Amino acid sequence: MRTFLFSMLLGLFATTASAADPPTLHQYFDATGHADAWQGGVRMIPIHTPAGDFRVWTKRVGNNPRIKVLLLHGGPGATHEPFEVFDSFLPSDGVEYYYYDQLGSYYSDQPDDPRLLTIDRFVDEVEQVRQALHLDESNFYLLGHSWGGMLAMEYALKYPQHLKGLVISNMVSSIPAYNKYASEVLMPELDPAALAELKRLDAAKDYANPRFDALLQPHYEHHILRRPMAEWPEPVLRGFQRHINKKVYVPMQGPSELGASGLLVNWDRTSDLAKIPVPTLVIGARYDTMDPKFMEMMSKRLPKGEYLYCPNGSHMAYYDDQQVYFAGLLRFLHRVDDAGARTASTH
Repeated sequence: MRTFLFSMLLGLFATTASAADPPTLHQYFDATGHADAWQGGVRMIPIHTPAGDFRVWTKRVGNNPRIKVLLLHGGPGATHEPFEVFDSFLPSDGVEYYYYDQLGSYYSDQPDDPRLLTIDRFVDEVEQVRQALHLDESNFYLLGHSWGGMLAMEYALKYPQHLKGLVISNMVSSIPAYNKYASEVLMPELDPAALAELKRLDAAKDYANPRFDALLQPHYEHHILRRPMAEWPEPVLRGFQRHINKKVYVPMQGPSELGASGLLVNWDRTSDLAKIPVPTLVIGARYDTMDPKFMEMMSKRLPKGEYLYCPNGSHMAYYDDQQVYFAGLLRFLHRVDDAGARTASTH
């Protein structure tokens, strides 16, 4: 009898332990049963909008039934490409993740219709993508960076029931607060003559003038990605220079990363953070264009929030403070997953 009970307990322990184990190498790269396998995980997903039906590009990497991360890129109008560095960190931890170009971005359809440039329309698009990828509350993590973080917050407020976890990467919950930080902290760092010339070009809306980007270069090298632009990673140059759709970026964000002046200028969800019920990681960085103290405050307003601070990072901390960024991200994903596995084993 004692042997029988011991065998039962051993079996129960093994079942519980295996529930939290990462997939094996074979399981992680096994494409059997995936409709996207014949084209390397890529799918063009149909999207219905008020301006007609279009398609958006997604690409799956790996298999993990409990941790599936959908990546929302910045911009708006940039691409998934800067996220390609995730290939260096997530597969070795067994995390399944999805690259995704939002409508209007380079790999997806690019309709030129201002009716599509609303937050609500983008949130609806994310929900259509979630449904097509069969992500649900048992496995669905949403990670949004910069504009993608804004979109992730909006999605979490509207569809919290579908989420297992949320990551807000390098984004504040208030554009007025972002602009205040830019005006009081970031702009004074610029050379006064350069700032005056930038303001003249801005007033004239002469954004195609090569001087506009040249004057902003020191700001970008200090607060966007802390390397000389000549050394910026090739995926970043593709996503934010060669492939950005300025017909989306400029109307929504404005002409530069030195504050926002487009359609998003009055957006503020700070008072609604308490309504996001899912485990949420907020990632900020010392040299970010977004105020790191504001992002820490956000984490405290979220019912299940926590804060990851990247002391050497800027707006793209997943490049210039990689070890801190990815160690914290993976720790969060696995902690939420382990908590879910323990809850499941008790039922």
